[in-house]
Amino acid sequence: MTAGPFTPSGGLIAPMVAELRRHEPFARMAEADVARFVTAAEQTYHAPGETVTGPQDGPAPRLYYVRRGTVDARGGVAELAAGGVQHEPGDLFPAAAVAGERAATSTYEAVDDLFCLAVDAAFARDLATRSAPWADFLVRRVQRLLSLSRAALQAEQGALALAEQSLEAPLSRLPRKTPVAVPPGTPLVQALRLMQERRVGSVLVMDAEGQATGILTRHDVLERVALARPPDDTPIERVASAPVATLPLASSAQDAALAMSRLGIRHLPLTEDGRVVGIVSERDLFGLQRLSLKHVGSRIRAATDRGALVAAAADIRRFARHLLAQGLAARALTELLSHLNDLLTERLLQLTAQAHGLDLGRACWLAFGSEGRSEQTIATDQDNGLVLDDAVDDAERARWLALAREVNVALDECGYPLCKGGVMAGNPECCLPVRGWVDRFEHWMEAGAPDDLLKASIYFDLRPLAGARALADPLREAITRRARELPRFRKQMADNALRSGPALNWRGALDPTEDDDGAWIDLKLGGTAVFVDAARLFALAHGVAATGTRERLLAVAAPMRVPPDELEGWTGAFDVLQMMRLRQQVREDADAAAPNRVDVRRLGPIDRRLLKEALRVARTLQQRIGLDYAA
Repeated sequence: MTAGPFTPSGGLIAPMVAELRRHEPFARMAEADVARFVTAAEQTYHAPGETVTGPQDGPAPRLYYVRRGTVDARGGVAELAAGGVQHEPGDLFPAAAVAGERAATSTYEAVDDLFCLAVDAAFARDLATRSAPWADFLVRRVQRLLSLSRAALQAEQGALALAEQSLEAPLSRLPRKTPVAVPPGTPLVQALRLMQERRVGSVLVMDAEGQATGILTRHDVLERVALARPPDDTPIERVASAPVATLPLASSAQDAALAMSRLGIRHLPLTEDGRVVGIVSERDLFGLQRLSLKHVGSRIRAATDRGALVAAAADIRRFARHLLAQGLAARALTELLSHLNDLLTERLLQLTAQAHGLDLGRACWLAFGSEGRSEQTIATDQDNGLVLDDAVDDAERARWLALAREVNVALDECGYPLCKGGVMAGNPECCLPVRGWVDRFEHWMEAGAPDDLLKASIYFDLRPLAGARALADPLREAITRRARELPRFRKQMADNALRSGPALNWRGALDPTEDDDGAWIDLKLGGTAVFVDAARLFALAHGVAATGTRERLLAVAAPMRVPPDELEGWTGAFDVLQMMRLRQQVREDADAAAPNRVDVRRLGPIDRRLLKEALRVARTLQQRIGLDYAA
C-alpha cells in the first residue's frame, strides 16, 4: 500500500534534508535542492512482498529513495545478476529508467517493511537541470562514485595538490609556456646565447609553418658543442636532435610523463593542428614531487649491479604511493608501475646476459598475467617466461635457463615474489624455443582439460618485454588464430570464467567471509578477476590483439554491439576495483600475505556503496558470458 502525500512542515524539512545529505548524491547537492526533493516527495509504505514498481507501469512514473527496509529487483537486467539486486537505505531506484524516460526492466518488490520517499519522474529530470550533482548521479553513477573514492583517498593521504595539478590533467590546463624557437639556419652561437638569456634548457628549431624540425637541449650542448667544438656559425639544424617527439595539446600530463620516460627526454613540444603551441618539461610535471618518473627511470637505466636495482625497486613503490596520494587514476597508475617494472626487468636481464656471455638477440623475455596486461599493482609477484630462437641447441638452452633462474631470484630480492605456480622463465617448461611454445599453446587449446586451461589462462596475456621481441609474434599469432577456430576452447574459457563469481549474495548485497578479525572480500579473486577473464575471452573470440583488460573491453564493444552505457559500466567498475586494491596495498597495516583482501567493516559509506555497485556490474558481465558462450 502507499501512504498519502507527504508534505513536511517547515520544522520537519531540515531534519529530512540532514538525513538525505548523509547519502550520495544528496551530500554533494546544494541544501536548497535537497529541500526541493523533500518538499516534492511523498512518503510511501510497502508491505513485505508488495510490488513497488516495474515494467507494468510503463515509463517509470516515480523515483524512489529507500529510507528504511530493503527492496529486491528481479527480472530484466536484474535477472542477469543471478538472483537479482537488492537496494538498501540510501539507494534510489529505478534511476536509469527515470533518466531514460523508459519503463523499468526489473520488478521491484519489498523484502520487509519498506519506507520510501517517492518523487515524480518529471520532477527528478527537472531537478537535473538545476543540480549538476543530481544530473551527474542519474547518468554516471559508477564513474562518479569512483571519483568520490579518489577524492577521499587524497584527503586520507594528506595530498595537497589541486585537481588541475594531477597527472590526469590535460596539458592544456598547465600554464602555457611559449617555446624559445629559432629558424633552421640560425647560427649556433646565437641559439646558445638565446638559451642563456632566456634561462631555458632547450631551444626549438621551427620551420615557417610552425612545425618543430629539431631541438637543442643542454645535454646536446655538452655532447655536440662542448666536446665536438663546431664553428660558431654552424647552422643550428646541424647539431640539433631530430626528429622531434611531440604531443598534442589535448594529451594528459601522464601521457607526457610516460613519453619522457620511454624516450629518455626532458622536454616535449606541444602541438595543435600540427603547429607547435607550447612546450612542457619534466620540471613542469614533477616540480612538486620528491621523485619523478624520469628520476626513477634514469636510476634504473644507470644501474650497474643487483644492489642498485633493489634500491630502484623501492623507489618505484615509493613513487607509486606518492602518485596514489595525488589522486592518479588506477588505470594510469598501474600503467606507470608496469612501465617502471618493465625497465627494471629489462636492465636486470641486460646485466645478467652480459655476465653470462649470452646474446639477447637470440631470446625474448615474456611477461604474462598482470605484467603482460600492464596492470601491475603495488603488490605483485612474477609471471614470466623465455622464448628462444629455434636455432638454440640444448647446451645453449641450459645457459639460458641458468640466466633465467638468476633473474627470477634477483626479481624476488627486488620485491617481486617468486610465482607460487612456477610460471617463471627459470622453470624449464617456461623456457622454450618458438616451436616449443607454439606446440604447448596448441595442445592446451585443442586438447587441454578445463583445469589445464584454468592454469594456462595467464599465458594468453603474453607481452614481449626485452630481447628479440619478434620471437613472440608466432606465439601471439597461434593463440589468436586457434582461438577463432576452436569453439571448444572458447566454451572452456567461458566455463573457467564462471567458476567463481563476485562476492555478492543472492540478493545482490556484499557477501564477505567473516572471522574474528573482520569481514573480508578478496578484491582480486572476487572482483577484478571477473573483468580480466571476461575481457580475455572476448578478445580471443574476436581476434583482438590487445592484452590490457580495459583496452580489450573497448576493442570488443563494437563487434559485440555493447551499448555505450554498458561499456562505461564495465570499464568504470574495473577501475573501481583496481583503485580499491591499490588503496588496500598502501595501508600501513596491509597484510603482505593477502594484499588484496579488504575488511568491508572498515569501509566508509561511499566505498561500501562503490564496491557493491562494481561487483553488481561484474555479476551482469558474468551472466553475459553464460548467455553468449557457456550455453
